[in-house]
Amino acid sequence: MPGLFDPWNVRSLTLRNRIAVAPMCMYSATDGIVGDWHLAHLGARAVGGAGLVVAEASGVLPEGRISPGCPGLWNEGHVEAWSRVAAFIKAQGAVAGIQLAHAGRKASTALPQQGGGSLKNSDGGWDTIAPSAIAFGGALTKVPAALDQAGIDRVVAGFAAGAQRALDAGFEWLQIHAAHGYLLHQFLSPLSNHRTDAYGGSLDGRFKLALDVARAVRNVVPDRLPLSIRLSATDWVEGGWDLAQTIELAKRLKGLSVDIIDLSSGGNVLDVKIPVGPGYQVPFAEAVRKQAQVPTSVAGLITDAAQADAIIQSGQADQVMVARAMLRDPHWAKHAAIALGQPDAVKYPAQYARA
Repeated sequence: MPGLFDPWNVRSLTLRNRIAVAPMCMYSATDGIVGDWHLAHLGARAVGGAGLVVAEASGVLPEGRISPGCPGLWNEGHVEAWSRVAAFIKAQGAVAGIQLAHAGRKASTALPQQGGGSLKNSDGGWDTIAPSAIAFGGALTKVPAALDQAGIDRVVAGFAAGAQRALDAGFEWLQIHAAHGYLLHQFLSPLSNHRTDAYGGSLDGRFKLALDVARAVRNVVPDRLPLSIRLSATDWVEGGWDLAQTIELAKRLKGLSVDIIDLSSGGNVLDVKIPVGPGYQVPFAEAVRKQAQVPTSVAGLITDAAQADAIIQSGQADQVMVARAMLRDPHWAKHAAIALGQPDAVKYPAQYARA
């Protein structure tokens, strides 16, 4: 089995190692346009040796943003801004990725430093949408409008157009966000999807929007490039979305030429007790990888080099997504290589080499 610092060939791409910087919201865009913060934040992790750097959830439609500070992919101005970031990531030897997203009923929130609750339209917020007119709860009090067919068609078209803009900006690894209680996850879970039409009820109905989006995005992404999707493996609530449903969806996504299933969990139900611990989501990635026969990546308290290497070497996942540990240490990949006795697996850039 490969190890953490073995390269990974996915379609025409060769990732220099199995370490990815997970998408992390920065709440630092203006009208969906990213600037120097994103260049410095994402660029530093590429300099630090990660094989893949995935930019945060970017709204494919204006109302798909989580907050007014979230980035976008709904107009050409966003392409120009993102292209600077993607070019720098690639110049450092990493693959540049981005997450295509729609927040659904969890959109129109204030920035975290401003409380993060539902943002009134009069204060810069907007109307939200979802499969059913059910508010998320807690501080997210807005009741979304249940999408009609025209609205669903707009969402699918938005994901496809956003994918094309991401490609135009120079990103080569696109990930569809269908986790953490955002719009596609809302359709998947029977706890948030109470529809009785073709988009609700049975597995086929609840799967439909995610599959329609995957098909539309795959039709845009050229054959030489991979497509990933992030799924929450479970709602952590009895009667909700669970691992068995995730595995069945993964099989169908594989049939649509989705290359990687990125496993996370939760986010769709308020105040759920999650048994958080080191690598707590790794068993989900292992189950999907084995039962759906599709490559997986995984996030969730992966902080230690030996831990990350063991996940890859044991075949539990093909890639680790490192988040908080990367915030604490942009050079996590280099330090992991040293810890594993492979210091030359990550090269410092020429600007740092003599130090």
